[in-house]
Amino acid sequence: MSRLWQARFFTTVNQLRDLPDTQVPEIAFAGRSNAGKSTAINILTNQKGLAFASKTPGRTQHINYFSIGGAHVGQHRKDAVRVDEIEALLVDLPGYGYAEVSGTAKLHWQKLLGDYVQRRDQLAALILIMDSRRPFTDLDVQMLEWFAPTGKPIHCILTKADKLNRNESTNALREARAVLDSYVDEDGNGFPFTVQLFSALKRIGIEEADAKILELAGLNSEEEEAGDDIGNEESAAPSADDDNPVA
Repeated sequence: MSRLWQARFFTTVNQLRDLPDTQVPEIAFAGRSNAGKSTAINILTNQKGLAFASKTPGRTQHINYFSIGGAHVGQHRKDAVRVDEIEALLVDLPGYGYAEVSGTAKLHWQKLLGDYVQRRDQLAALILIMDSRRPFTDLDVQMLEWFAPTGKPIHCILTKADKLNRNESTNALREARAVLDSYVDEDGNGFPFTVQLFSALKRIGIEEADAKILELAGLNSEEEEAGDDIGNEESAAPSADDDNPVA
């Protein structure tokens, strides 16, 4: 059983001043609306509705926090989370890039996202969710370039890999790695950027993503039983593999 399965809703904020006063590592999930962010979070936490996918893409303007640790009964019970025992936080950032969102909302999100990823000391790493068929849109690149100067890791998850054939999958991964390798610091050193393929529908890349997120959060999976196989669990069925709007 993965530690990520312990995830519970913790809090939601719409302004940086309301961010929780916690000091544990935060792993933030960012991505374009409809890239599959909510579905990825739900499948990785083995919960069908933890991350909310809005019926109107791009309308969710909040930063949602999910706690790991601090709860003492099963994930679906309503006992209080003990804040001082939380070990890490998963952070669901607002989806970006939906055309019908008003200009005012876009400006708000841009400032909220930019300030959060650039200034939040507790942010340990960014999980960048991109459609494997359309990766590195202008807004994805903007997110990369906002975050890169922090020197912190980015792990790119290329969703909907089931929609690619073998050659397309190989090319998508190679091209993504080439893009990430093109980012270097002022001394010419590469950034800690990694990438993988992922499909909630075909359960591709779930174990790889789980292990990477636990590593980035400082939560080793040593407590997991050797017999557990995340890739074979079926209790958190994906929502039509990301065809739903993603907040």
